[in-house]
Amino acid sequence: MNFVEAIKSGFRNYVTFSGRAARSEYWYWVLFVAIGGAAASILDAAIFPGTGSDFSPINSLFGLAVFLPGLALAFRRMHDMDGSAWWLLIFFTVVGAFVLLYWFCQKGTTGPNRFGSDPLGIMASAPTR
Repeated sequence: MNFVEAIKSGFRNYVTFSGRAARSEYWYWVLFVAIGGAAASILDAAIFPGTGSDFSPINSLFGLAVFLPGLALAFRRMHDMDGSAWWLLIFFTVVGAFVLLYWFCQKGTTGPNRFGSDPLGIMASAPTR
């Protein structure tokens, strides 16, 4: 999955909390959110100069627009590793963010699991060169 496909998939499945999401889909989404957040902050500073970081309507709207798709994608990413999305709650502990980062970098379950079919499909069983 490339960058554009991942963004389209994120918005197309913005409230789909079931199924699975590949690593590429998740990490391209994270890249999109980081770039979009930076661009929104720059626009806020350019359009509303002198207001400081207290007033950032463009960045706030962007954050609202990507919150649910990002949460749904995190659910599907946990499902890809055959884990329950309840594990996302460990983010609120001291080391939880690091554990989630480690898990999100791991390869998902090859083939179908209890949450659905492999998001990589045929590509997962194809030999690598």
